[in-house]
Parts: sequence; structure tokens; C-alpha cells
Amino acid sequence: MTKDELIAKLKTIVAPYIQDEEAFKNLSEDTDFVNDLKINSANLVDIILDIEDEFDIRLENEDMEKMLDVKAAMIIINTKLDA
Repeated sequence: MTKDELIAKLKTIVAPYIQDEEAFKNLSEDTDFVNDLKINSANLVDIILDIEDEFDIRLENEDMEKMLDVKAAMIIINTKLDA
């Protein structure tokens, strides 16, 4: 899966939870889920569950703690898919 395809999938997953439309329009690898998109911690858990379902992977607690921005999410997803 290419970087752009992965970002597009992540965009679809996080869309229902965002609080900042402008930041969402400019979503990139450097976008922070909490600081930029204003996603609260409860919704971050929902996003992680949605990512698990979408990619058919299981995320450990340490993965979840690291998944604070788009780049970290992409690295973790790719690592799990390659495993």
C-alpha cells in the first residue's frame, strides 16, 4: 500500500471524529490527532478500534500509546501489515 493510499484510508477513518475542519483538509504525515485535529482521547480509542477493523490487525497497548499522529499511525500499521 502506498503512502498516499494509507493516508486516504486514515482520513476516512478519522473523519467522523475531527473537531478542526481546516486541519483535516490539510491532513498529512505531520498531522497530530489531538493537537491539530482536536480529537479527544475517547475518540482516539475509537479511531484505533476502527484502524484494527479496517486493516485486520491487532494493536498492542504500546502501539496505541505511540499512535498520536498520522506518521506514527502509518509506521505502526505498515509494521503490523508486514508482520
